[in-house]
Amino acid sequence: MKQRNSSSSVGLLLIVSMIAISFASIFVKWSHAPATVISMYRMYLACVLLLPMVWRKRREFSKLSKKDWLFLTLSGVFLALHFALWFGSLKLTTVASSTIILSLQPIVALLGGFLVYKEKTKLSTLVTIGISIIGVVMVGWGDFGLSKYVIIGDFLSFLSVIAIVSYLLIGQNTVKKISHWIYSFCVFLFAAFALTLYNLFAGVALGGYSSQEWGIFLLLALFPTIAHVIYNLLLNYVNTATISMSILGEPVGATILAVILLGEHVVIMQIIGGFFVLLGVFLFLTKQRKE
Repeated sequence: MKQRNSSSSVGLLLIVSMIAISFASIFVKWSHAPATVISMYRMYLACVLLLPMVWRKRREFSKLSKKDWLFLTLSGVFLALHFALWFGSLKLTTVASSTIILSLQPIVALLGGFLVYKEKTKLSTLVTIGISIIGVVMVGWGDFGLSKYVIIGDFLSFLSVIAIVSYLLIGQNTVKKISHWIYSFCVFLFAAFALTLYNLFAGVALGGYSSQEWGIFLLLALFPTIAHVIYNLLLNYVNTATISMSILGEPVGATILAVILLGEHVVIMQIIGGFFVLLGVFLFLTKQRKE
């Protein structure tokens, strides 16, 4: 019974994270600030929000070795790359066109898990991933165009996939040594430092943003970042591929929100594709729960 409740809790947390992270692309679309500035302040504000829990668990910092600090730094750098690249892609293309590339994340995660941790994958797992990927392609197909900006945006989104998978793979072992609160705080802070250095060297303005922009920064720190904290917690129970698979629900959620809040249009094929995505995610998570 305890194991069943634990499995149900993991599934519930994955669903909550899928909903929370779907708001990220909407908030970025609302902002007129540079992608690296949005990412930087999102991370700093997220660290501030985590401070109460970090203070309660501050003794765990003593558990970290020099090697652990190195991994935390690398995780933070890859997380910074993910946000900067993906937010940059959203500046160049539509929500659906950008998030469709995220469908490649489970494939990259499975490959990375095999190369780094020698994790094996069953055929049934590949089938469920395939169902979702077909769905995501259908969701975003109607937004693909021949514009060079769309192509650049798609490429940036693909690079962001590699960055986020690298971030998760590095954290898969490190997060098990300390609380996910401490881990999240450290990687968020290092990500913010990395983005700050980039902005300084690139000459990007760090100030002068309106109260509306600061409100968007705070919304990003509150809602989508909750998903990343949950992912860091779940790394104690599931592998990177499972988390990457759940993120496939984001293009569906983001597209629905884009229709409601941004006035973007969808066609019947995208609606059908959304069904396939959710079906694949459901089958995958059901299979993981049984195992």
